[in-house]
This record gives sequence, C-alpha cells and structure tokens, in this order.
Amino acid sequence: MIQATDIKRGQILDMGGAPWLVLEALSQTPSARGASLLVKVKVRNLSTGNVLSKTFRGGDQVEAADCERRPIQFLYRQGDAFAFMDTETFDQFELTAEVLGDAAGYLTDGLECRSLLYNGAVLTVELPTTVDLEVVDTAPSIKGATAQAQLKPAELETGVTVQVPPYITVGERIKVDTRDGRFVERAKS
Repeated sequence: MIQATDIKRGQILDMGGAPWLVLEALSQTPSARGASLLVKVKVRNLSTGNVLSKTFRGGDQVEAADCERRPIQFLYRQGDAFAFMDTETFDQFELTAEVLGDAAGYLTDGLECRSLLYNGAVLTVELPTTVDLEVVDTAPSIKGATAQAQLKPAELETGVTVQVPPYITVGERIKVDTRDGRFVERAKS
C-alpha cells in the first residue's frame, strides 16, 4: 500500500483491478481550518489507454500494481506489428502500433528498452529517455544560423517529424527526447 502523499509521477497503481500509470501528482493544502491535504493525480489505464483525474485525501492509501519490468530489445517491424525479444529468456513477442502509441515512432532495430508486465502479459514498452535517430529530410541549413533561431521540421528515419535548429542537415544523427519528441542535441559519433 502507498500513502496518497507518497504518490509520484511514473508509479503504477492498482485501481479497480487494473494498472494505472501516474502521469501527474500534485499535493494541495486547502486554506480552510481543519481541511486535510489533498493529492490530485492524473492517471492513464495501461490496458485501455483511458486518462482519468482523481483526488485522494492525505490519509488515503492506494494499492501499488504488481508489475514487473524486464529488459527487452526491439528486433524489427512487419506491417503494423513490432517484434521484441526478452534479453534474459530470449522469448519473442509482438505488439501493435496501437498498443505502443507514440513509442512506435522512436523504435530502431536493436534498441534496448524495457517491457512492463502485469499478470504475466506485456502491457507496454518503456523507451530510454533519449534515442539517436538520423535526419532523412529537412530544409537546407541556413548559413550562420544559431541555436536561438527559429526551428524547422525534420523527418527522421522512423517517420517521426520533430522540430530542429536550422543548422541541422540531412544525414546527421540527432538525439531526441522520447517523452515529448523534442530535439536535444547532435548525437555524438
């Protein structure tokens, strides 16, 4: 059991027999005398994808979901199916683009990540914070451009489009934040 005041972003709670990922957690102290601390959370159901806002009192307790994280490697994409391998047991499994959501746009062959299992079934894949991807299409670079200049769209090898500084050219490898799709920096060679 987790105290409501100890709930943090990224934790997985068991509510109503389903796993819910905490997207946001905010503590709020009402100004009225005798009022108790409130914890407002925004959670996403990992089975259905539904997002819900919920408020707990400071003394409430919430059940932690019995989830397991295992190291996996992305193997290949075939149509709408993405094949993965558990790096400990060498078992292979497939997930659809619908299950992966935005994560599908950052997967490259051989990428090491983690799977999230609930009751023995893989729910989703947790990507590294940043991935290195190659720019396959973007406008020509602007001579003398600085990092403070306007951004331009760039299509990456996986088909994802991100905003990059104007000095980035086709063929360069860049580091992209997988949480929000932001350009971070040029990838180190």
